[in-house]
Parts: sequence; structure tokens; C-alpha cells
Amino acid sequence: MGNHLRYIVKNFLSYWRRCKPRLRDAMDNQEPTTAHEGIRTLKSNNSCDFSNESDLCICLVTWNMNGQVSYEDLVELVGSKRNFELLVVGLQEAPRTNISRMLQAVMAPTHILLGKAVMQSVQLYVFGPKNSKLLAREVKVDKHSVGGCGGLIRRKKGAVAICINFKGFRLVFISCHLSAHEHNVEQRNSQCQHISHSLFSKDCNPYAPPAQVTVWLGDLNYRLRGIDTHPARKLIHNDLQKELISKDQLLQEAERGEIFNGYCEGSLRFKPTYKYNVGSSDYDTSYKVRVPAWTDRILFKVDDADKIHATLHSYESVDNIESSDHKPVKAHLCLRVLPRLETLTSA
Repeated sequence: MGNHLRYIVKNFLSYWRRCKPRLRDAMDNQEPTTAHEGIRTLKSNNSCDFSNESDLCICLVTWNMNGQVSYEDLVELVGSKRNFELLVVGLQEAPRTNISRMLQAVMAPTHILLGKAVMQSVQLYVFGPKNSKLLAREVKVDKHSVGGCGGLIRRKKGAVAICINFKGFRLVFISCHLSAHEHNVEQRNSQCQHISHSLFSKDCNPYAPPAQVTVWLGDLNYRLRGIDTHPARKLIHNDLQKELISKDQLLQEAERGEIFNGYCEGSLRFKPTYKYNVGSSDYDTSYKVRVPAWTDRILFKVDDADKIHATLHSYESVDNIESSDHKPVKAHLCLRVLPRLETLTSA
């Protein structure tokens, strides 16, 4: 028995000496764990020379309408200074009113509807300049519901999306409405992940090039963590809302690597966009006195950064619209095709 045991040990040691170098090499050649980038915060450059500096300028709007709309609000939302080619409007809790018809009437002097995606109260519209239909190709729409009982009162949770090739740029726009309440952080994270993996997956062509730019806009419903309503409101009243940014759940979860890895967002210089008393710019005075939060956000990611440069020219809330308990949020994003490396080196 002793001789048999010594035989086993001898063979095991011989095997270990042969395998150890290969095991060490395999460990040395392992790729390092990918570091999570989180959300990159950008300062916005308010100047935009539409004709010279960019190949495509996009106005992005998100608004939780709280079931209310007026033509005048949509005029205010879009604005009269239209130094953009594409207008992308993402809506949540949209009323039963024909928003598409109203938006088309507002945009009629300058733009036409290129695509829309609707899932009850979650809606998305893309407008382009008149006579630009030939510039828009491969327009596809999709939607993904995240369940819940919201649909019973026509306030659906989930996302709708439009994929479009415009002027050679492959773009995906997503309008979403995620679960509410401060404690539902993990649920919102899960919904973001499911939406990302589900949209356009059933129509995925493995030979088709991926989107170059992806934009999420919507009521993501991430709240402030670790502060009560009155201290938060005091900071906002004193124009010190930047002190609240470190408590923002969305940025915290992205830093942990749970969501929106590699996305960009403008600086949160505007006041939290939720929750207001309807018909005013005063924060919630109901018995719940909710903690203000930046629930409404616009984020973007450039997956072809060696070919496309993105500049964020503005990121702001539209405070003078008071028909909802949310303030709309707007961004102005411009894209420019970078010169090819071989062109630069040969010049």
C-alpha cells in the first residue's frame, strides 16, 4: 500500500512540474478585467456654428407629460430657433391626444416626421428637415415593455426605439420610462439591461454594421440617495444643486458598472426636474413632500469614436412649462465625421 501511495505522489508531482509553466503562462496571458467607465460628465459648449463645425446637429427632448398637453407647450418645447437638422422627442405619460398630429403641426414650417414609435404613453418622434426623406434610410422601430400595472391606466413602463440611418450616420434613439420610487434601484438597473439587450434583437442582422451613436432619453426615475427633502430643497433654493450630484442614484449605479457604461451626459447644472406642483415651478407640497430628483435625463454613447466626434452644446431644463409635475429636458448634440488617419498622415 505504501509503494502504491508513493507511486501516485510521484506521478502527481511529475504531472504538476509539466503543467505548472503552462498554467503560469495562461494566467499571465489573461486579459485584465475590463474597468467600468461609468458615465462621463461633459461640459456643454453653448456656441454652435451649425453650417461649418458639424455634419449633423440634433435637438433632443425628453418630457414626462403627466397626461397633459397643449399646443402652446409643444411650441415652447421645440422653440423657434431651429439650428438643428434632426429633432428627437421622447415622451412619457403622454395623454391620449394625438401628439403626432400636434407635433407635426408645430414643426410644419421647417420639418417633417421621419419616424415614430408608440407604446401607449411611452412615445418617440424623429423629425428631419423638409425634403430630407431621401437622407433617411433603414428606419426601424421597436418597443419593450417592462411589465407592471401601469398599462392598465395607460401609463406604461418600458421603452420604444427608432433606428435610423441619416446622412450616413447610424443612429439609435430610445425613449424610456422606468420604475418609480427611491428603493427600486435594482429594478431600474435590471430594466435598463433588459431594454438594452431586447431592442432590435429579433431583427438583428449579424452582417449589418452596429449603431454609431446611441441616445437614451426619458424618465429614468433614479432619485437622490441619503438626503431628506428639506435639506435638498434648501440647497436648490440657494442655487447649490451641484452639492446633490454625488447623491444621484443614476451616476452612482453607473460608477458601480451596473448601467450605462461608457455613456456621456452633460453637467447637471439645472435644478432637479421632479417633482413639481402642477401649474407652478414650486416643488411638491403634498403630504408626501417628495425629495426633488433629476429623474429626466439624456445620455449618449459614440461607439465609433475613431470616426465620429460628438460635441454637446447644451443640456438644460425647460422651466417655464408648468403643465406637468416634471420639467422637460433638452440637449443639443452635434456630430462631425473625423478625417481618415491616412488622409492626415499623407497631408
